[in-house]
Amino acid sequence: MDTNEATETIDRSSDASGSTKISVENVRKRFGRIVALDGVTLDIQENEIFALIGDNGAGKSTLMNILSGVYEPTDGSISLDSEKVNFDSPSDARRAGIETVYQDLALMNDLDIPSNVFMGQFPTKGIGALRIIDWDETRERTEAIIHDQLDRDIALNTEVEFLSGGERQLVAIGRSLAFDPDVIVLDEPTSALSIDATNLVHQTIRRLKNEGHTILIVSHSIEDVLDLADRIGILFKGQLVDVTDPSEVDIETLTNLIVSGKRVR
Repeated sequence: MDTNEATETIDRSSDASGSTKISVENVRKRFGRIVALDGVTLDIQENEIFALIGDNGAGKSTLMNILSGVYEPTDGSISLDSEKVNFDSPSDARRAGIETVYQDLALMNDLDIPSNVFMGQFPTKGIGALRIIDWDETRERTEAIIHDQLDRDIALNTEVEFLSGGERQLVAIGRSLAFDPDVIVLDEPTSALSIDATNLVHQTIRRLKNEGHTILIVSHSIEDVLDLADRIGILFKGQLVDVTDPSEVDIETLTNLIVSGKRVR
């Protein structure tokens, strides 16, 4: 095992004793007559990788968007570090330390890595209305995120369109780290990626955990969550039907939970 692999190995033994980072209590979300979430209660522990899986329409994206400040719950409450929070917008969630990387990544293909990492939040210099982008600080902070924090050797002047799928995902994660979050929500982080790109993303997620971040993965990929997660929550028709340790289930069990809401007997 090389040094990076040793560094990125997940120590699952400490997760059970960790404090609760996020508490979701009896959360319901309705869109007119449609019940997207129906009384979901779960805890996500500090510094764990929690995976949320389920079929299309199970409520994964709805719960993710509630935690990200896109939606407000119809009923129920969310607590962060044991304090109840109300997010009226993604900016509220960001200020509370929750950052989300969506499946579409929202990258600008014709711009380089620093421009994508700090798009809309560039460091500036100057006085008052005469402030301009501080490109030196932008590049220095991007290098600290990509090269040091994520330990990836990518030429920062590369335009995003020339990056691999895994590197693009890494840039999107790097952009979230620019806000110094405690919690990172990853929406389908390996969707449509090659095996090599998937491995790169997995290594990055493990590294984030080992740096002290709490990670929530929303995914369709059973293989991904079995490989990465400390715990797995399964949603079925808007209800949380199970929370399990990946060592206690297999692909067949998770598949049955996803399609029927029940474990294999």
